Amino acid sequence: MHGVRLCLLQAQADSIGLPLHIIEIPYPCSNKQYERIMGDFVVRLQRDKIDAIAFGDLYLQDIRDYRIAQMDGTGIEPIFPCWGIDTKTLAQIIVKIGIKAKIACLDPKQLDIKFAGRDYQPDLLADLPSHIDFCGENGEFHTLVYDSPDFSKPVALKQGETVERDGFVFTDFQ
Repeated sequence: MHGVRLCLLQAQADSIGLPLHIIEIPYPCSNKQYERIMGDFVVRLQRDKIDAIAFGDLYLQDIRDYRIAQMDGTGIEPIFPCWGIDTKTLAQIIVKIGIKAKIACLDPKQLDIKFAGRDYQPDLLADLPSHIDFCGENGEFHTLVYDSPDFSKPVALKQGETVERDGFVFTDFQ
């Protein structure tokens, strides 16, 4: 959904020192296909003795309930470390602690294309229209983190073109 190159995801994982597991999701993908693919991944996690999965959901109860239902009976606990944090407060914390990100994808029905590729910094937060969630929790935008206090080094980015496809706007980073 974010339209981020695999090499950048691998660079993020390398910089934070975590393994990267790629789950191929076809496009288009029915919910039945998605659930089968994710179910197969959960079986892999069970074999690897993984006992918890963290989700980044903030306040959409229906999505949280869906994730909990999907994990029920697997022996893997779904955890939600950011659940319930006010998104304006969380956005300010993200910036203050030095997490650096760029808008990689946005929904032009919700957010003007001029925000594509912008840095997730105080000026962006100040410029967001009042109906846009500060963390894009309603699908307004998705970000690509390229530096964090937990990274051993920043992920080098070169901004490419911004294109519209399938109803979304994507900024390419290399």
